[in-house]
Amino acid sequence: MLIVPEREIADLMTRAAAFDAIEKVFAAMASGDAYNFSVVREAIGHEDALYGFKGGFDRAGLTLGLKAGGYWPNNLEKRGLINHQSTVFLFDPDSGKVKAMVGGNLLTALRTAAASSVSIKHLAREDASVLGMVGTGHQATFQLRAALEQRNFEKVIGWNYHPEMLPNIEKVAQEAGVPFEAVDLPAMTEADVIISITSAFAPSLMADHVSPGTHVACMGTDTKGKQEVEAALLGRAAVFTDEVAQSVSIGEAQHAIAEGIITETDVAQLGAVINGDHPGRISKDQITLFDGTGVGLQDLAVAAKVVDLAVEKGIAVEVDF
Repeated sequence: MLIVPEREIADLMTRAAAFDAIEKVFAAMASGDAYNFSVVREAIGHEDALYGFKGGFDRAGLTLGLKAGGYWPNNLEKRGLINHQSTVFLFDPDSGKVKAMVGGNLLTALRTAAASSVSIKHLAREDASVLGMVGTGHQATFQLRAALEQRNFEKVIGWNYHPEMLPNIEKVAQEAGVPFEAVDLPAMTEADVIISITSAFAPSLMADHVSPGTHVACMGTDTKGKQEVEAALLGRAAVFTDEVAQSVSIGEAQHAIAEGIITETDVAQLGAVINGDHPGRISKDQITLFDGTGVGLQDLAVAAKVVDLAVEKGIAVEVDF
């Protein structure tokens, strides 16, 4: 079995490699060559933690495995650790034998950012120039770096429940040479692309905060009850997702469906756009929305890539298991 420790991931995995892995696996999902297993997610009754498993099988990439981990909300304060903790396990699809164990914390951040970045590439207007950020936590910095590579953005605007955290994303924008401005939510109408990355259970971004022609990437809702945007926004938008089943049950679409604003058939796979089976954006005034719920196949795709890179560079640790 090969082991790629968490400490090695930063020097191995690039945003470009993560983007390529996620784009390919989304396409495989849409063509029926890859599928996710049912998600297990539980409150364990200890440390207020949520723990679970995401897995799947990609026949095209011959990648089989799972990610185990979750959310420990007291980690940062008590232990100086990030709140999200995870590990990816890969198996040989021919024999079932364990193949690799890979640190999943940084990979989770990279694959989540890559997913919204893929959605921007395929759904945002080519002339998009203003990027809006709703949320400024740890994941937001990854989202912003990846998004800035997809269009020639001339300005970044940002809002957060806690304004004192805005320097987190302001620093990233400045490093990229892009001006940053802190705004109130109604000013998000200026944005051509909006990324929402919060852990909220009530909407902050409302339908009237989004102008015609905007692409919105909702990246924080991955649990029943969570909600980042007003359900009415999905009624105004062409809605795309990583996996329809998750979107309608634990993603942003859960609320729009519950309110009768859209139906499951109104939600399309982003992979179908990548494959050319769906036109994607059909006009400059159309609002497009990507409901990024986070699927196990994303984790497996980036983990498999990082194992290949670790072997290539002689970094992978081999153990007799």
